[in-house]
Amino acid sequence: VLAPHLAWEAVSVERFLREARAAARLEHPNIVHIYDVDQEAGWYYSVMEYLAGKTLTDLIQQQGPLAPGQALSILRPLASALDFAHHNGLVHRDVKPSNVIVSRTGRVTLTDFGIARAVEEQGLTATGLVVGTPEYLSPEQAQGLPADARSDQYNLAVLAYQMLASEVPLHARNTPALLVKITYDPSPPIRQKRP
Repeated sequence: VLAPHLAWEAVSVERFLREARAAARLEHPNIVHIYDVDQEAGWYYSVMEYLAGKTLTDLIQQQGPLAPGQALSILRPLASALDFAHHNGLVHRDVKPSNVIVSRTGRVTLTDFGIARAVEEQGLTATGLVVGTPEYLSPEQAQGLPADARSDQYNLAVLAYQMLASEVPLHARNTPALLVKITYDPSPPIRQKRP
C-alpha cells in the first residue's frame, strides 16, 4: 500500500502506479508475482503472491555466515532475476536481504520492487535524491546519481559479502558518513572477514 501521506502527492501516486505496473509485467520464477495494481477509496495498492519462507535477513541471523555453496545457490537465482528485470527495462534499486525470500524448498524470490525505476521513465525520479537502503547503496546512488543495472549488481555484491561474512562491508556512525565511505573507500576484501 502506498503510504497514506504520499497519496496526496500526484507525483508519488504516479510513481507508485508506474513502478508497480512495470514490476507486474515481470514474469520470472525468482521475482515475486504482482497480480493487480489498483486504488480504492484513496488507497493505492498492489496485490502480490504470498511467499512462505524466511527472509535472507532471518536466514543470516539464524545461521551466521553461509557456506559458499549455499550463498551461490541464493545468488544465482537473484542474478538471473535482476538480469531479467534489467533486460525488461527495470532497475530494482534496493537489493538487500530483507527483500529476498527463501522457501523451505529452496526457491529464492526477489521482492519489493517498490522503489524500482523503469529506465525509460526517468522523469519522475528527482535528481540528487538518494533512494535505497544506505548499507547497500552503490557509489553512484550514494552521490544521488541515477541508478542503473550496475547499481543493482553492486547491491547484489554487498548482499553476497553479507551472506559470507554476516555483515555488510562498510560501516559508519551515521548515514552521511556511510555515504562518504561508499563513495570513496574500497570494501575490505572478504578474505579478511572469512579466510
